[in-house]
Amino acid sequence: MGDKAPSFTGTDTEGNAIRLSDFKGKKLVLYFYPKDNTPGCINQACNLRDHYTVLLSQGFNVVGVSADDERSHQKFVKKFNIPFQLIADTGSKIIEKYGVWGPKKFMGREYDGIHRTTFILNEQQRIIGIIERPKTKYHAEQILQLLTENSQRK
Repeated sequence: MGDKAPSFTGTDTEGNAIRLSDFKGKKLVLYFYPKDNTPGCINQACNLRDHYTVLLSQGFNVVGVSADDERSHQKFVKKFNIPFQLIADTGSKIIEKYGVWGPKKFMGREYDGIHRTTFILNEQQRIIGIIERPKTKYHAEQILQLLTENSQRK
């Protein structure tokens, strides 16, 4: 919290470069998720989609990041009508910069993977909020609640 967000360059569903610097002077919800077309990731993306206009009205852009490739993201975006950008971080460079890669446990099995985490950045690209293990069906509400709590502290 309060740190400058690590800079990054990634590619969107069309292979276009997306950089953190593209959002300079803008607020950003940068969320990391494990895999396209899995139940939790579908719930999370659709919840953010359904609240996208509310987030935009609060001045926030939304960008999702996973290790899936551009083609997987294209299918995901089309199937679920996702209105925001997804970054294909196939080399996990952004994922590692943000420290969201590590050991996980699922059904008694341990493996390394992406920890579902959201970073909320202000216009100066400072981290003003972190949501670890967001509730996928209520993620936008968690973001808005965090923003409300932050504004009340000021």
